[in-house]
Amino acid sequence: MLVCAFSLCAAQAQLSSNPYKFLGNITTSYNVDAGGGVPAYWKLWNQITCENESKWASVEGTRGTFNWGCDNAFNYAKQRKFTYKFHALVWGAQYPNWLSSLSPQERFAALTNWYDKVRAKYTTLPMIDVVNEAVGNHQAGNPMMKETLGGGGKTGYDWLIKAFEMAYERWPDAILIYNDYNSIRWDVDNYITLVQTLRDAGAPIDAYGNQSHELSDISVNELSSVLKKQQDALQMPMFITELDIDLADDSKQKAQYQKILPLMWEAPYCAGVTLWGYVYGRTWVNASGLYKDGQERPAMTWIKEYMETDAAKNAVGPLPGAKKEASIYIRPASMKVAKGDVLPIKVRARLATKTIEKVELYVNNALVATMTEEPYIAEYMAQKSGWMNTKAVVTATDGSTYERYGRFNVLNSTTKREPYNGEPAAVPGTIQVGEYDKGASGVTYNSATRNTNTVTKDGQWMEYTVDVQEEGSYYMEVEIASSKTTGMFHLAEYSFDNLDYLTKYTDVPNTGSSSTYQTLRCPLTQPLTAGRHVLTLMVDKGGFSIKSLTFKPTPVIALPGMLEIEDYDQCSDGIDIVSGNDGLVLGNTSNGEWLEYIIDVKEAGKYSYEATVSSAVTGSKLSLVLIDSDGREKSLGSVSVPKTGSLDTYEVKTGPIRNNLKEGQQRLRISVTSGNCNVDKVKFILTEGNGINEIGSESSDAAIYNLLGLPVREGARGVMIVNGRKVLRK
Repeated sequence: MLVCAFSLCAAQAQLSSNPYKFLGNITTSYNVDAGGGVPAYWKLWNQITCENESKWASVEGTRGTFNWGCDNAFNYAKQRKFTYKFHALVWGAQYPNWLSSLSPQERFAALTNWYDKVRAKYTTLPMIDVVNEAVGNHQAGNPMMKETLGGGGKTGYDWLIKAFEMAYERWPDAILIYNDYNSIRWDVDNYITLVQTLRDAGAPIDAYGNQSHELSDISVNELSSVLKKQQDALQMPMFITELDIDLADDSKQKAQYQKILPLMWEAPYCAGVTLWGYVYGRTWVNASGLYKDGQERPAMTWIKEYMETDAAKNAVGPLPGAKKEASIYIRPASMKVAKGDVLPIKVRARLATKTIEKVELYVNNALVATMTEEPYIAEYMAQKSGWMNTKAVVTATDGSTYERYGRFNVLNSTTKREPYNGEPAAVPGTIQVGEYDKGASGVTYNSATRNTNTVTKDGQWMEYTVDVQEEGSYYMEVEIASSKTTGMFHLAEYSFDNLDYLTKYTDVPNTGSSSTYQTLRCPLTQPLTAGRHVLTLMVDKGGFSIKSLTFKPTPVIALPGMLEIEDYDQCSDGIDIVSGNDGLVLGNTSNGEWLEYIIDVKEAGKYSYEATVSSAVTGSKLSLVLIDSDGREKSLGSVSVPKTGSLDTYEVKTGPIRNNLKEGQQRLRISVTSGNCNVDKVKFILTEGNGINEIGSESSDAAIYNLLGLPVREGARGVMIVNGRKVLRK
């Protein structure tokens, strides 16, 4: 695990001595120093990006095997005390080949694991290209990555919002960047729309990156106009991330750098410039190199001269030292609201090294609220239609201020948002799918109808305001009907602090017809807090019918007692709960599948099991693992499933539990280590109690004796007799 601090205060031999912005570059053929007579990296550049070494395909080309070639550049930057950018977490081009063979559920798990492995390796990162090249069809893998991260959803860009939320959760102090190409010449409007939507939705995006590969013949007027257009719309820091001028003619290359580099560098919203390679013939385009045969080309000579000018040295920037002090994101409860309705808006504000004194929220330059305590939530009455501009100003106790901008859209509709029946639907309870919240299209629903017989459409969604009666784990039963197997849905919640996927992506089976309903069980991936929630049912792939959603508490299984296999809290992808043995069973098992259960051990001690199982083959096996409240795992042994003749013929397999069970609530995982078996239930039998209860179980006025039967003082510790039972007093 690597932790480091980066700074721009490096050796003065580097080209940039400006404290507000860096002049960086990339690795050359997987090396930091280029060699061949070219000066050492640190003598030229004070920021480094790996050209390929930190891309997912390079790191995890073989699933589960991680090659951290990016360590070289990371450690070089750390040693030389300049900044580093991780490039890139999500990219629809250079992802591992094995990813495309997985289901959407499996891909999301793999992508989450990728984020977690990077976080474990690099606990601190100064800058991250969170998503690379997602505009339109810039990369062939974008549709797959979009599906992997939850699709377009309510905003059309939910998958990108999720990518940034996952990054912010792991690196809150990193500068989180969206990066793309053709953003200055040919895809300007699409690029602005994408970044603007992320910002307006309250995603934790801190800056936008212009790759700038396409500028070998751009005019000063065109470049100036486009950069201004971007900044006027986005109003956040900008990076030039991959600048190269692919011209073999020395004089033309120099002239183009003279035109465009000062314009970029001296823009007050520019936080840094990264050139994409500097050795002729050793970049992705040959003629962009600034050194040829070990000698600097005229463009390089001019760049060195320019960086010595007062204009270059004194240009201001938005992120001094390439560090992020303020994380400020404006998240409206919805990006659209009906005229006359009230819109809650939260300012997510965090300072890295300072203390917040107050947060002010403005709408169309009018002060809406001054807030001094978290959560920074205000309400705005939407009185006229059109786009409303928001601004949050965060003031620190030292008087410094930080700003963030955004927008939301007031629709020319007077249909206010409210629960379908006037009051939130109760959870636990059943909601008819057509009873989504009242309100305008785009606010509470999209492409939806209250007729439950209507077949769903791709990208359809409906929102339901619910009142969770009691905090805890829940699962959702969904009544669906379909004549095909291509449908998919998931449940989400757009909270003020995250975009939570409350269920995994659920595949819709062929039930026989569009009017033959079947109930699917969907465990919620996290507990629900008590109180009001707005749940969004997302139709990822339509073509099926939905009748109802029923929310039930996840059973807590008391031991000793019976564990029914269908009462799981969480499970791996691919689990099939099917009819069998006069009830429900785990069927069609494959190696690696698992289910987890919430158990409450009422009596501590030794246990045995009775597992009702079936198999048509020999060698099927299950493992039992106990997980305590701290996440520590303890093996309880394995179950060798006998060959019963067929999957429809069940037998009871008995055996001992390897370790004693302690009292209290824990988790139990049942894993399939060798498949081709069915599992119906597992009974846990107390074979030998230890007779010791947990501390606090005795009454305060009970007489206390030691194991010899003699009375002891109140403060005595150890195993005592209280009310005729052994009690461990700590």
